[in-house]
Amino acid sequence: MAYKGLGGGTPKEERQRRLTKRLVENPFLTDEELAQHFGVSVQTIRLDRLTLGIPELRERMKVVAGRAYSQVRSLGSREIVGELIDVELGKSGLSVLETTPDMVFERSQVVRGHYIFAQADSLAIALVDADVVLTGLANIKFRRPVRVGEKLVAKAEVLRKKGNQHVVLVVTKVGQEPVFRGKFVVFALDEWERRLAQAGQVELGVGRGSAARRPGGPGPSERGRA
Repeated sequence: MAYKGLGGGTPKEERQRRLTKRLVENPFLTDEELAQHFGVSVQTIRLDRLTLGIPELRERMKVVAGRAYSQVRSLGSREIVGELIDVELGKSGLSVLETTPDMVFERSQVVRGHYIFAQADSLAIALVDADVVLTGLANIKFRRPVRVGEKLVAKAEVLRKKGNQHVVLVVTKVGQEPVFRGKFVVFALDEWERRLAQAGQVELGVGRGSAARRPGGPGPSERGRA
């Protein structure tokens, strides 16, 4: 994302130059976070944004997210948990989830784990360039409770690929603190396997890179006769 910048000179111009650079690197920083980073008031940051022609956070996220969603084949935009910020198919991705009161346990105000898992799982699936992608295995660890109002930033990386099998590492943080880590094995299904999956006749074969046959269903060697 490119914004018009100002040349360095006065402290104000230097701050605005650094503000532009900061938002190019991380477009989902809030005005409050920027104010804290630069040691100025929120009002000053808002005036700087207006001067530089930089939109508010929600508008910035819409622009960046629109580019990311257009690349994804494996999930619809409503199926991705959180806001997809960046994706490079087959390599890496980034999503943000704002936690809200409807996501927490009533007494503790701790975010339910399945929301955190779903954000990571859907991000891992989104990285695979295929029409149908399923999770076959997940090894996960919750590092600390997440409280309502905290922003979850999930970063995913494809560690390796073999055939239709992808191993994806997802680390979720609140600020700079890791709160979740998951390693997902996801599978891209071809048309034949997709039909079997819809019929309930296929299991994902972890480590085999293909579908495993259930009793009564055709095996991979029978593909030509299915």
